[in-house]
Amino acid sequence: MTVESGMVLRGLIEAAGAAGLSLPHSPYWRGLTIGGLLATAAHGSLLWGKGSAVHEYVVGMRIVTPAPASQGFAVVRELGADHPDLDAAKVSLGVLGVVSRVTLAMQPLFKRSVTIVKRGDADLPAQVAAWGRLHEFGDMTWLPQEGQVLPTRGLVAARAAEERLQENGTDAARCAAVRTDLVAAEQQGYGYTNDGVSFTGYPVVGYQHRIQTFGSCIDSPEDGLRSACAWDPRVRGPFYYNSAFSVALSRAPAFVADMQRLRDLDPGAFCAGLDVRVGVLIRYIKASSACLGKAEDSVDFDLVYYRSRTAGGKPRAHADAADEIEQMALRKYGGLPHWGKNRNSAFDGAIARYPKAGEFLRVKEKYDPDGLFSSEWSDQVLSVNGGSPSIVGTRCAIEGLCVCSDDSHCAPEQGYLCRPGKGYTEARVCSVLRAQ
Repeated sequence: MTVESGMVLRGLIEAAGAAGLSLPHSPYWRGLTIGGLLATAAHGSLLWGKGSAVHEYVVGMRIVTPAPASQGFAVVRELGADHPDLDAAKVSLGVLGVVSRVTLAMQPLFKRSVTIVKRGDADLPAQVAAWGRLHEFGDMTWLPQEGQVLPTRGLVAARAAEERLQENGTDAARCAAVRTDLVAAEQQGYGYTNDGVSFTGYPVVGYQHRIQTFGSCIDSPEDGLRSACAWDPRVRGPFYYNSAFSVALSRAPAFVADMQRLRDLDPGAFCAGLDVRVGVLIRYIKASSACLGKAEDSVDFDLVYYRSRTAGGKPRAHADAADEIEQMALRKYGGLPHWGKNRNSAFDGAIARYPKAGEFLRVKEKYDPDGLFSSEWSDQVLSVNGGSPSIVGTRCAIEGLCVCSDDSHCAPEQGYLCRPGKGYTEARVCSVLRAQ
């Protein structure tokens, strides 16, 4: 199936379904463009076959790259399945040129059966290595997530309550507030329906194009913002960081065990410091031939946590919890940041962990030698001209612009100081001294 790169995933899935075809795997959110999700290596969850990344199903691309005046200022390049540059172009970060068309390998339309099982996490380190091999679309959340249309008034009220809890609430109050939401989400089947209207129980069986993504809020009518997506910038609803990183499958059990030990040191920090309504989303990614894809089978971890709207960043409750987890994944376990979901500090030195980075940079030099499609930030991430994507300065660690090395990088006037991690002591995080 050949589509323009600006087509939204929702449109591709619906058009493919109407033709009796399925995109084998995709991200869970349907509001992404095809060009954007490919540029950032977006994926679902799978270790079978070709895996869960959409770029694994790319069999052709048309890309427009800069050229001198003698060539009309542009070159249209057609990359077939066997073209030597396709592995660089299918995860490009947007720095090679304009992707105008993409051809994807599809499958005949198929059905899936979905069941969500709730269980304890005592054996999670062992299960994280096995789950992806056992179930074709298997993923896990430490606590479940949902995505559905919500009244704008409710979104604004929820954010206001969250801000009050951040300012004046206790850990117990913050954790109790989200448990109510979790119960409601579980009762509603996390957005799944058995007949297109209501949820009556598991398993939920449906065609792939009806079940593989969520995003009903982008299909809602124009109603004067009486309803909206939770993150719609036009309403003062939820506001979060989303950090995602992957750890090699062989190292994931040890990483999860370390996360559990960190949680057990201070359970309130784990509950109040991360958004447990969304949970820690755990997905599987197969090793890829793409230059900026995963070099080996990996487990992806998605974290969502509160972000202040205050200019310059305001410390959130237990800011150190998520930061320690992220640094542990990237530094202790050699993890890789998700290209589309992270803060500056996560990308520092990351390109050196991609074995085929040199090949990608050679294609970049050939396609765009003058760097027309590059920026200072992309050059820093790719280590093209040296430098670092980290921005060091006052309160930089609060916004994730740096890893702190000095108290001024945190918020010392509010008691947040740069300290070693509680479990991974090589981490440097902004911690506040609390009464015991």
